[in-house]
Order: sequence, then C-alpha cells, then structure tokens
Amino acid sequence: MSTVPCQAMTSGSYAPDEVTFLLKPVAMATIDLATKERLLQSGARHYSEMLGAEEPPSRQYMALYHEAMARCGTRLAADVLYLAERLDVIRPEGEVVLVSLARAGTPVGVLLRCLLGAVFGRRVVHYAISIIRDRGLDWQALRWITTRHDPQGIVFVDGWCAKGAIARELEASLAAWHAAGHLPVPATLAVVADLCGAASEAASDADYLIPSAILGATVSGLISRTILRDDLTGPDDFHGCLIQHHLAAYDVSRSFVAAITEKALHLAKQPWARRTLRPALQRRKAAEDLMVHLARCHGVTDPRLVKPGIAEATRVLLRRLPRVLLLRDPDAADVAHLLLLAEARGCAVEQASWLPCEAVALIGTMP
Repeated sequence: MSTVPCQAMTSGSYAPDEVTFLLKPVAMATIDLATKERLLQSGARHYSEMLGAEEPPSRQYMALYHEAMARCGTRLAADVLYLAERLDVIRPEGEVVLVSLARAGTPVGVLLRCLLGAVFGRRVVHYAISIIRDRGLDWQALRWITTRHDPQGIVFVDGWCAKGAIARELEASLAAWHAAGHLPVPATLAVVADLCGAASEAASDADYLIPSAILGATVSGLISRTILRDDLTGPDDFHGCLIQHHLAAYDVSRSFVAAITEKALHLAKQPWARRTLRPALQRRKAAEDLMVHLARCHGVTDPRLVKPGIAEATRVLLRRLPRVLLLRDPDAADVAHLLLLAEARGCAVEQASWLPCEAVALIGTMP
C-alpha cells in the first residue's frame, strides 16, 4: 500500500474534529477567466489543472449571504436534520463514515457529523476528498479511508445534484475501484437538494437558495476547488488544493455551521414532517426536457455549457464566462445575489417563466 505523508491532511479552518481534508496543499499561480475558458473549451487543459483567483466578497454580497441565512437557514437546518435521520436509517449499525465531496459537500458533511452524533447518538467520522469530472474519485484518499474504516459504512455527501454529472462520476469511479480488485464501496450519495433524481438520498427536490452555495472557500474551510496536475500531485499523493489564506478575514465556515446546527438542534426537539419528493424519473425527465428546450430556443447542444439551479448558476457567475442568466422570477429573493453577480460580470439576464428550476446559467462559447 502506498503511504501518504501526514502533512497532506488538514482540517482547513474547521475545528480538527469536524472534518479531515484528504487533500495535498499545493502552490500554483491562478489564471484569468478568459484564458481559463479558452483553454477549457479548446480541450488544451482540463478544469482540474487550473484555478481562477477567488476574490474577497464585497460588503453588499456578504449582506445577501446574511439575508439568505436569515431567510433560508431554518429550511436548510430542517433538510440537514432530515438527511441525518435518513442516514441513521440506511446505516443502522456501526460507525457512519461520511465522505464529503470537496468542496460543496464539506459544509453539509460537517453539519451531518454533528447532528448524527448529537441527535441520533451515532459514532461518526468525517473526511472530505476530491472527485473530478472525467477523472473520478481520488483513489489514494479512498484507499486511506477503506484501510481504516469499514467500506460498507461509507456515505458520500454533496451539497446538491443539478444535472447528475458528479453522481454518475461517483458511480463509475466506484465501479472501476471494485473492478480493480478493491473491496466494494457503496455509491450512496446524500445531498440536500436533488433537482434531477440522481442522488441516493435527498432532503428536497426544490431549487432553493442553500446559503453555503453563495460562497466558495470562505464557507468551505478556506479550501479551493480541488486540483489534479502531474507537476503538483504524484501517484502517491492525494489530489491537491490551495489553502486560501488571503480570505481568512472573510471566512464564515465555522459561524455557518454553528448557526445551522443551533437551528437544527432546536428543530430536533419537535416532530418533523416526513418528506415527499417528486419521483426521480419525473425529475430526470424535467432535466432532459430543459436541455431540449435550450437547444431549440438558445442553440445550446453541449450540456457542459448549461448549469441549472441557483447553486450552479452562482458558480458560473463566480468562476466562468457566462453568456446569459435565465431566471424564472427575477423578483424572487432567492436570486437577488445572482442579479448582483450578473451586473458585476456584464451578463445578460432574461426572464424564463417556463424553467423547471429558479435559474439556469449558460456559458458562452469562445471564438
């Protein structure tokens, strides 16, 4: 078995018992968005080989984050509490091994770790590892976990499913892992919101504003999006990351967890309603119909250029070169931050009342 240096592990800005990031901190230069987009769309570089700079959020933008916490925090707390209950049911015995998909899954995983212990009396460990589209899970990190814990106790955690690309990547990567002779690991994926019927467990099928989706490193332990590049990460290394020290003054990772946990623990003292989600097939059909409509009305045939849902649209406006932002209701409170980002980026905004979700961002093609 390959060994991994202990210094590769960190808890970021979280408390050490809240999560262990199985990531290798690296140093690399960031790249401007136009160059990044050109390299991505030409196929010259994979997205995991490049990072754009993460800028400090403005005072106005942070005000929208705090408004989102005030308006949607209780809803998120109820959803995470429900998700914790589901994990208690599907992993009824032994240790629960939460494996968050860095980085959007990490805040949710930290919350689940706390609630599974405090409300359901479960023994829980929590890791965050890298998964990269077209590259798969970090097998070195998975090997580290499965040699220390029962693979059957593993539950993967993400923030949301929008098109299901990461859910499919997870399934394919774990199938390849088993085919390579490793002990099987269940491809159980738990998310807060599943818009496309791709997750194993979800608390909601609604496209609402999950407050942590507004931010990046500053709500994810100051950890960047994960990196996989031959000159930075060797075959015995975990996938890489940057620790965004320059954003420390803006970090809300711990305060976010504390606020949502407090709400969830209060809700846990009361009966909470059983959830009824639309059937997964119905959600998948809605996602397929969306692509058909966008191809007909906007000429978009490459699904990689379509990012449905509030959370994914936010990431486009923060990290990509958007062509247009489609909103079901531009006056809805949950999309106020998208309008602010679109204005800052000079991105066109169109009302699209036919959308099956609140927002869709289309990425522009490079000449």
